[in-house]
Amino acid sequence: MKKTLVILVVGLAPHLVGRDTPHLKKLAERGALRPLDTVTPAVTCTAQATLLTGLMPSYHGVVANGWYFRDLREIMLWRQPNNLVEGEKVWEAGRKRNPDFTCAKMFWWYNMYSSADWSATPRPMYPADGRKIPDHYAFPPELHDELDAALGPFPLFKFWGPLADITSSEWIAKATLHVMQTRDPTLTLTYLPHLDYNLQRLGPDLDHPRLRADLHEVDALCGELIDEADRTGRRIIVVSEYGITKATDAVHINRALREAGLLAVRREEHGRETLDCGASTAFAMADHQIAHVHVEDAARIREVKALIESLDGVEQVWDAEGKRAHGLDHPRSGELVAVSKPDRWFSYYYWLDPDRAPDFARTVDIHRKPGYDPVELFVDPEIRHPRLTAAMKLAKRKAGFRQLLDIISPSATHLVKGTHGRITDDPDEGPLVISSEPDALPDGRVAATDFKSLVLRHVFD
Repeated sequence: MKKTLVILVVGLAPHLVGRDTPHLKKLAERGALRPLDTVTPAVTCTAQATLLTGLMPSYHGVVANGWYFRDLREIMLWRQPNNLVEGEKVWEAGRKRNPDFTCAKMFWWYNMYSSADWSATPRPMYPADGRKIPDHYAFPPELHDELDAALGPFPLFKFWGPLADITSSEWIAKATLHVMQTRDPTLTLTYLPHLDYNLQRLGPDLDHPRLRADLHEVDALCGELIDEADRTGRRIIVVSEYGITKATDAVHINRALREAGLLAVRREEHGRETLDCGASTAFAMADHQIAHVHVEDAARIREVKALIESLDGVEQVWDAEGKRAHGLDHPRSGELVAVSKPDRWFSYYYWLDPDRAPDFARTVDIHRKPGYDPVELFVDPEIRHPRLTAAMKLAKRKAGFRQLLDIISPSATHLVKGTHGRITDDPDEGPLVISSEPDALPDGRVAATDFKSLVLRHVFD
């Protein structure tokens, strides 16, 4: 077996590899770079599940970053148990070929209760007083305390939200180096999310100095990992899940369904509204540029499809036949799947009056929101002194007062300048694969469903 390192650089596309990424450029020149034909939706959880199983969403079941759990009548995003992903994972296939095969899975998704030998993933603590304390989950359990002792607590608030920056990727890279040096796994999988943040905040404009700085920063981390892989004789693969393209504004799909009398809400304290999936005739689970539309009454699917097709910013709406053609015909999918136009994305917003928005709409809360919210990357522009406001709220929390960290806008979708989810029209703007072993890659594009076998070729061939 030949030990192999896989570095997942979120949002990396062929057109971003160049003068601002000297380490990645050098790796591509000594090896090879190919565009990756990803899956729909081109989002984190779906793409990673395909990369690791070689299966389409129809078979592994990860139809988005979350879905409507029909038995619970609730939408849940960003769940962690690995058994939610159906199919044989790459490390399980490697272990079949050689029982000595080991795998470290560092911060790839669905990383709790995995059959990988070593793993770590974000997992905050939620004390009963309402606080959210940064932390991570690791296996074996002693690895958690070992990483904390070496690196300090996982910087959760730098992993997602308005403060997200290179800090979280640095922590993950150092944790990966630690596991490589102390456990020496056959296959090491690591995840660097850094580019994702400003590509969504600023868009993919290479002339922007902040984006160029981000490329330098993530490239430097890749350089450290590549140097360690070279020192220890490892083969190297760099991969991305999706490419990020320019965005203008959102499509408010749930508001349209509500205005048509199809979506139901529940009034709660102070008149705030929460989405009532179980009482709705139709609602959408929005996730970047795709939306799973659930229709309770099969007789009304055609009506709902026509309504969504009429919305500005919608490119396609797939029914059963369309889902089958695109590998999304799984029971977790909606009866319909909507795909936005290239420069648009779907909001989860369902309220018609901003004063009726739920309290979590103004916070970073990836588990309560019934859809993905990229506006969480921004502080509400209407807050005049955001740092002071946030500091005061945090101080009150530390003093024991209940305090909502409500610094996110519930309406400023125009802030988002980059998005993903649909397959990019230009492969140069989409995801990629770089390998230190040029003979291991095909002459043309690499299919996401072939990535699992590609990794195994690096290890065994």
